[in-house]
Amino acid sequence: MIGPNPLEYGWWLASRSSGVVAFAAVSISVIIGLMMANGLPKRPGAKKQLVAIHESTALAGLVAIGVHGLTLLGDSYLHPTISQIAIPFTIDYRPFYTGLGIIAGWAALFLGLSFYARRMIGNKRWRSIHRATIVVWALAVVHTLGAGTDAGSLWLQAILVVTGLPIIFLFLRRVIPASKLKPAPLPESTPVERAAARAAARARGTRPASPPAS
Repeated sequence: MIGPNPLEYGWWLASRSSGVVAFAAVSISVIIGLMMANGLPKRPGAKKQLVAIHESTALAGLVAIGVHGLTLLGDSYLHPTISQIAIPFTIDYRPFYTGLGIIAGWAALFLGLSFYARRMIGNKRWRSIHRATIVVWALAVVHTLGAGTDAGSLWLQAILVVTGLPIIFLFLRRVIPASKLKPAPLPESTPVERAAARAAARARGTRPASPPAS
């Protein structure tokens, strides 16, 4: 018995697998970037190691994004044109979600290249631009869930959860002021309340739990 020709679906498998690799690499890069933004971890020499991993995973993600899009050109089912994989919302297959993925891909490329132009545009401006990375990641999540063939698979959902939870936590930790994360101090008692406490203690024949404030 002759099975199906692998060439008929090989391009689709290549695009499918490279899409997962791209999402995983970008997610790891975002996690590490947020860790550094939060000053984690604090041990000496950790930041240098994290920067290297952050840059490597970002570049790996960009390469995988390129492969993810270009291999679709050989898909015998979709038959997309170059313009359809380059211009958002022009492809016939789930155009909205696919379009969001194309926007995320171009945005990731722009943010990745901006790293090498940071001296030209200034570190402060580059850091402001770089904060948009979280938006790229969010677009990638929506694209994966809406257009991904494996969106209903438990293994892909596990990847989304395992990478998504730390990203959301670190992002909130970054944007919410530390003062709001700490429990509010208990309000000080008023002179009337302190006098009432002393009177109640005398009536019970005991001393107040804490000395009265002067």
